[in-house]
Amino acid sequence: MRIQDRPEFESKPKPVTATPTDSVGDVVARMAKNNHGATAIVDDKSQVLGIFSERDLMRRVVAPGKDLKSTPISEVMTSEVRTANASDDVVAWLRQMSNERFRHVPVVDDDGKLVHMMSQGDFVSYTWPELRDRIKEEVTYAYPKLSSPLWLFTGIAVYTIIIIIVLRAAF
Repeated sequence: MRIQDRPEFESKPKPVTATPTDSVGDVVARMAKNNHGATAIVDDKSQVLGIFSERDLMRRVVAPGKDLKSTPISEVMTSEVRTANASDDVVAWLRQMSNERFRHVPVVDDDGKLVHMMSQGDFVSYTWPELRDRIKEEVTYAYPKLSSPLWLFTGIAVYTIIIIIVLRAAF
């Protein structure tokens, strides 16, 4: 499934953004007001320059005791940002976000302009039925002969015979 196919993709509000000269205090206030865990730092053309997350706040601002009002966000943002495209695969991003330990990814268009900000939570909402169906498709494709009803019936019959033998031996 592609990112753009997720219901969250179109239903999400416009992402909260900041400019490199905004103060950490202003950015944190916007994040709190909008209940966002991260903000994209963009230039005047909405090109992503960096990202600032709650983790950045704790590690790069609070821990070293920086002043919220006088510290520009560009000084404490993560500037090596992974960006996704709307046509990217959800599962691939879930895997990458989990492996590399980040929770937010800006989604950009073909020109690199910010379109959305997706969180790991948006991707995790990839429901169990969808995952089950995808796994079933993969298994059916990989092992078409094993997915026939005959194998299912045979497995149940063998299991039943084993249970009968075990119960007779026990009593």
